[in-house]
Amino acid sequence: MKRRINIRKIMLMITDALIVALTTLLTNALISLYGILARVNVSDIAVKPVRIFIVIGLNVLFCFFTLFVSGAYSKMWRGLKKTDLVICGLAVILGILISSFVALLMEHPASKIFVLINCILTVLAIVGFRLAFRKTFIELVKVGERDSRERTLIVGAGNAARMIIQEVYNAESDENNPSRNILPVCLVDDDISKVNTKLMGVDVVGTTKDIPEICKRYNISLVIFAIPSCTEDERKRIMGYCSDSGCRIKTIPYLSQLLLDDDSPKILSQVKDINVEDLLGRAPITFDKTKIREFIEGKICMVTGGGGSIGSELVRQIAKYNPKRIIIVDIYENNAYDIQQELYLEYEDRLDLVTLIASVRDYKKMEQIFSEYRPQVVFHAAAHKHVPLMEVSPAEAVKNNIFGTWNMVTLAEFYHVEKFVMISTDKAVNPTNVMGATKRCCEMIVQYKSQSGSETDFVTTRFGNVLGSNGSVIPLFRRQIEAGKPVTVTHPDIIRYFMTIPEAVSLVLEAGAIAKGGEIFVLDMGDPVKITTLAENLIRMYGKVPYKDVEIKFTGLRPGEKLFEELLMDEEGLKKTDNKKIFIGNQIDIDPADLLSKLEALQEIAEENDNDRTVAKLAEIVDTFHHEVH
Repeated sequence: MKRRINIRKIMLMITDALIVALTTLLTNALISLYGILARVNVSDIAVKPVRIFIVIGLNVLFCFFTLFVSGAYSKMWRGLKKTDLVICGLAVILGILISSFVALLMEHPASKIFVLINCILTVLAIVGFRLAFRKTFIELVKVGERDSRERTLIVGAGNAARMIIQEVYNAESDENNPSRNILPVCLVDDDISKVNTKLMGVDVVGTTKDIPEICKRYNISLVIFAIPSCTEDERKRIMGYCSDSGCRIKTIPYLSQLLLDDDSPKILSQVKDINVEDLLGRAPITFDKTKIREFIEGKICMVTGGGGSIGSELVRQIAKYNPKRIIIVDIYENNAYDIQQELYLEYEDRLDLVTLIASVRDYKKMEQIFSEYRPQVVFHAAAHKHVPLMEVSPAEAVKNNIFGTWNMVTLAEFYHVEKFVMISTDKAVNPTNVMGATKRCCEMIVQYKSQSGSETDFVTTRFGNVLGSNGSVIPLFRRQIEAGKPVTVTHPDIIRYFMTIPEAVSLVLEAGAIAKGGEIFVLDMGDPVKITTLAENLIRMYGKVPYKDVEIKFTGLRPGEKLFEELLMDEEGLKKTDNKKIFIGNQIDIDPADLLSKLEALQEIAEENDNDRTVAKLAEIVDTFHHEVH
């Protein structure tokens, strides 16, 4: 590539020398012709034949010098701007003036009319050649390179698309710049006035609804979504068309997330592979960071299950708000080690971090931890969450989820923890599986503690499925696609609510910040998503065609699984909060004596590992639990 660029520079230099020589000869010829026709003394205005080669040599030498100094040979021709052409013209004029001055000193003067016409002709020829060169030779080179470049459709014909195309053009001189591998073939835009026009030489060939057909017609392999200012609904609609094309999809961030430098705005470096989150059709939910900072700053914070997907993100976000200390508690040492090392690498000695291997089921160990570290805020994320596995081992679900939570709330109250935040799930609403029923029971325990007059503020946060978390469908689908296996979906019509891990954790933190005690905080997660659609979109993100390149296999609902999840129980109303995406479910009155007696009986049965009786007793406590025998 470097050798090719050097050859191009040499060619341009030789061509410039020939242009300067020819325009000097042409100037002298035109002046001589004018003198003959006007019957004036030619020797007064034209250069004598014996001296013309000296003038040509001086013009070539000094024009080359001024062009070189001005940077004319360091510019990539395709990226030439108007200012570059103006600089070339001024450099030529300066070169000819210097040449004329030197010729005068050598006693080979040229007339003023000669110098003027020579400047005009040479500037026109030099600048004109560059424009012609850009439109002809470079386009021929492009044709030879097209096969190795990715044919790209850009969605949107606005400023973002303009900057992308300009970056692609400018990148051709940089062998290591990945942008040079992109070939903008065409654009689409829903502004009808832009259709059948050009943007920097690239055709606008249709609207967004035409994307699938256009991709086939123009043999497109990559679609870049370049409308950072569109609404959530528009983004969802257009992403659907992009997904239907079967092409790889990349997108630029929302306008509020774009980083633009006024001097040299760059967009392609911010273009990313489309995430499943982008296909959910809504922007990330924002939270009140000021309240969260006031809640966390200077506090000793404990996170149980701190190595898990939710727990580790809790730890990451808590660390940003300057806590006095973070205590990670997890039974699985590999996950705990990973998040510990990640935080050590990022914060070094600026974060007081304690990582402990312990189980919330071990009351004495947890009491030792509370006694030694005196946490002020506890986030309880430790739980068994895999629905099918808990159907097989209900006694273990009860021991870990219910009585692990009981241990935690008991110790939190005894050691005067300021706030206790439990992580729940939408599966706790009218549960049809053991895991959901145990989490509903945990909610009841937290509300019981809140209603008992405790100094500790006990609060529950409830949300749906978390994208990318351990055990979620997305990592499973990815593994299946990458292994060349069919993607397995339990039912064609199954739907779920989804949120991102950072959103889930931000909800937990803000809920803790605004909690007064006893609330069940529920996130408005938007429209539910059909799992089949999610699988199809993920397959298309890999550049494959669903049901053709990758089969989708429907395996039937698993034990304890239902077609849709609910976020609120029937007896719970909704109260608004300052965050329009967060609601509060009303507390449910609990009979303390009845709950405690049933929990005592449940613990005895679970310790005996009698699964059937465990499920039956759990159903007595959670009267909305509808469990089928499998």
